[in-house]
Order: sequence, then structure tokens, then C-alpha cells
Amino acid sequence: MAFQFRRSGNPGLNQNTFGRVPRVGFGEQPMTVAGTVNKSFLLLVVMMVCALWPWSQASAGNLQAASGLMTLGAIGGFILALIISFKPTTAPYLALPYAALEGVVLGGISAIFEQRYPGIAIQAIGATFAVTLVMLTLYRTRVIRVTERLRAVVMGAMFGIVLLYVGAWILSFFHFAVPFINGGGPLGIGFSILVVGVAAFMLLLDFDMIEQGAAQGAPQYMEWYGAFGLMVTLVWMYVEMLRLMAKLRE
Repeated sequence: MAFQFRRSGNPGLNQNTFGRVPRVGFGEQPMTVAGTVNKSFLLLVVMMVCALWPWSQASAGNLQAASGLMTLGAIGGFILALIISFKPTTAPYLALPYAALEGVVLGGISAIFEQRYPGIAIQAIGATFAVTLVMLTLYRTRVIRVTERLRAVVMGAMFGIVLLYVGAWILSFFHFAVPFINGGGPLGIGFSILVVGVAAFMLLLDFDMIEQGAAQGAPQYMEWYGAFGLMVTLVWMYVEMLRLMAKLRE
């Protein structure tokens, strides 16, 4: 019998996928919050280690090699993310390769930003973990409660941002740029702050989804799935932090 989870805005943690997951059987190990945290930490370690390769290539001036690694990592990571999202049972096998590919992408992106704005990478990493800690504290102390209204607002904002990015990408083929997305003026900085804020509230939805999964007896492999979904949000937040800090530097 399937159990129902409350909705998350994260494409890696959504109601449609979790709703098809059966309850843990007799003698099987259930999903736990601690197990998900441990697996999340492991994915982050793998991602950071794999980020060193393209980082070293870009830092040495070999931008072509770094760009090639980034492209392969982005394509491979996107494919694995789709597979994991639609088939959570593959998460124990594909979450680590996904983290490695994301590390390759982020290592290259970070090195490119670092060359133009020295010190920006470590600042973005620190800001990302600081926001994550703050949001986790707010969630655990129930200062902010994850309600259906909050989910609806965060999800609406997230999909609006995605549509805006897709629209800007399509317009770029016609040599038309949306100024406030990449611009460094007040409007561009305000937009980036808004996106970082949405990513931060996405963390609350992820925390709630993981906690609900553990409380309702999800199978143990869902720990990997929960860790994967959390990583999707953290990667997005880090990239947006880089963009925001670059705009502030400008």
C-alpha cells in the first residue's frame, strides 16, 4: 500500500514520486532522518572532491579542458537526475555518480568565477552553508512551519523562476537579453536576492519531506533519494550565490 507525502517544490522530492513508494515490509529497515543526513554528507564530500579536477584545469589556464568537463558533467548529471527522479529505486546506485558529475560542473563554474572575482568561491560556499544552517534551525525550532500555503507560494515562485530562465535562454537565440537576470544593477541584484530566498525556502520543503518520509515508514533506499533531492537544492543555491556575489562585486 502506498503512503502519501506532503508536496515538495524540489523536482527531486515530489508528491507524485513519493506517493508510489510502498511502506517498508516486515524485517526491512525503514528510512531515517539520520540515515538521510549521513548520505547527504557523503554526497557533498564526493561532489567537493570531484570539483577539484576541473578547478585545477581552469586554474592552470586550461579553460578548454575545464569547459569540456563541465559540458560532459552537465549532460550526464541531467540524465542521471531524470532517471533518479522518475525511478527512486535507482537512487542508491546513481546518487553518488550524480554527485560526482555535479562536482565536475561546479568545479569548473567556480574556477571561472574565481578567476574574475578572487575569493568568491569560498564566500559562496560559506554563504550557502550558513543559509542552510539558518533554515534548518528555523525548521527544527518551528519558527517557520511548512504549511500548504507556504508550499504553494514557494512552488509557484520556483516554477516562475524556471520559466523565466527558459524564456531568457530562448530569447538569447534571437540576440535579446533580459537585463535584470545577469545585470549587475540594483534590479539584477534584487532579482538574485529573490532567487536565493526562494532556494532557501525550498530547503524547508525538503527538510519537511524527508522528515515526513521517515515518520511514515518509507523504505531505506529513500534515504538516498532524499539526499539526492536535498543536493539538487543546495547546488542551485550555490550557483545563485555565485551569481549574486558576482553582481555585488561589479
